[in-house]
Amino acid sequence: MEIVLEPNDARRLSSLCGQFNKHIRQIEERLGIRISNRANRFICEGDSEIAESSTKLLQNLYHMTTSKEPLTPDQVHLELQSSAIAELSTAEPADPSGNSKGISIRTKKEIIRPQGANQKRYVERIRSHDINFGVGPAGTGKTYLAVACAVEAFIKDDVERILLVRPAVEAGEKLGFLPGDLTQKVDPYLRPLYDALYEMMGFETVARLIERNIIEVAPLAFMRGRTLNHAYVILDEAQNTTKEQMKMFLTRIGFGSTAIITGDVTQIDLPKNFPSGLIHSSRVLTDVEGISTTRFTSSDVVRHPLVQRIVEAYEQYNED
Repeated sequence: MEIVLEPNDARRLSSLCGQFNKHIRQIEERLGIRISNRANRFICEGDSEIAESSTKLLQNLYHMTTSKEPLTPDQVHLELQSSAIAELSTAEPADPSGNSKGISIRTKKEIIRPQGANQKRYVERIRSHDINFGVGPAGTGKTYLAVACAVEAFIKDDVERILLVRPAVEAGEKLGFLPGDLTQKVDPYLRPLYDALYEMMGFETVARLIERNIIEVAPLAFMRGRTLNHAYVILDEAQNTTKEQMKMFLTRIGFGSTAIITGDVTQIDLPKNFPSGLIHSSRVLTDVEGISTTRFTSSDVVRHPLVQRIVEAYEQYNED
């Protein structure tokens, strides 16, 4: 399969191929094909369907080189992920920043764009539903995008506060041996949420908002008896909630609030005789209007390519 990339721009072609053709090798290894080129003429050899998709991938990547910043292996990886999800044969070209068109999340420090069709769909649903479930393996961006949407809504004054919640369940460790009260014991488990907030709003701003209780990071047990109005509420690691806890959390949602529940049903740390509230709620609430569920798979992983292979290996092992 042959493609000629226009215009014939040496800088852009160099950015596309990468230093010592490392981007081309990255694509070859991932897709199991062979790519050769002379100037702006590229030939993709291998399975006909994959070769055709790879030419469209090259078109998208070349379009991204219009940016002054050189193309990175991370962008190539993310575009490869997107190609598997969105089927490049029917997808629109990517924008110069290398992300899905038409969707962006504006935070204080940066603009975040969802990668691939599933992440894009996830953000769209969050913006149009009051309660949203994001279910899938680690590295798919479900929690990061949820925090980004919460920060954006807060900056736009759509909500008055942000609550980040996690169940106080040991992931192989015993909380009782950790120093401090329940909040301090659970604090290390909430670190990914803090890190996302710091990245999007800055350390000083987040610290000030936490001190004023505008941003609250708390164990799920602290939600009982509360009604959360005009708030953005994120329940992370929801696979470790019980049925009763999940019902309790969902019925806390008040007027003007949005709730996002994220979790990975393959990493449940509950005792065996306690069914996961996340799995149970996904069955109970299937047809309830106003609730959305986005399911991520290993092909949505946006971390190191090895993470996707690890997730797939575990999925295959469990199936066997």
